[in-house]
Amino acid sequence: MLAPNTDKARFNMVEQQIRPCEVIDERVLETFKTIPREHFVDEEQRPLAFADTQLPLPNGEVMMKPLQEGIMLQALDVQPGDRVLEIGTGSGFVTACLAHLGGKVTSYEIAPELSARAAERLAALGIEAELVTGDIFAAELPEGSFDVIAVTGSLPQPNEQLERLLAPGGRMFQIKGEPPVMCAILVTRTEDGTLLRKGLCETLLPPLKNAPQPEHFTF
Repeated sequence: MLAPNTDKARFNMVEQQIRPCEVIDERVLETFKTIPREHFVDEEQRPLAFADTQLPLPNGEVMMKPLQEGIMLQALDVQPGDRVLEIGTGSGFVTACLAHLGGKVTSYEIAPELSARAAERLAALGIEAELVTGDIFAAELPEGSFDVIAVTGSLPQPNEQLERLLAPGGRMFQIKGEPPVMCAILVTRTEDGTLLRKGLCETLLPPLKNAPQPEHFTF
């Protein structure tokens, strides 16, 4: 059962978790108020739909904390018509947010069960997105370039394969590193093709499935 007073819980998520941590983009905050986060979690998890916690998903994946999602969406600054690539569909909630902000979303998910469930939940809300079941690191990469790339699992190290898909003026959010030290970063490609990286905050997130691993030296 969903916790009583869903509207109040949603309000508290925005006003007590997200906004106080400098997520102040009103388009992003409006998205959290509009897209029903509880719709994207299983019934037994719905009392925690607005909690400051990562929720477990099948296949060992997690749903990001609301604050992590807010930091990501604000940094990506999705504009209407942007071509968006999401790596890790997961529950489908971030997919819905990216589409609500105006993005034309292509979302990759390695777990068929998760992709199918996300497709059903998005369709129930009338939200359009192209969902692809497959491993982004093994599959043929999508054609063209993207204005926005949202990576919803951590990467142990920067990934040139994904960075090459970033269009001039494009933005990519990723959480880089390994426990206990991880950092959310924004990668942007300037109009002349230069890549710039900006650290946003320290945070923790389980790794993206099959992400290339750095070499660890042993002595």
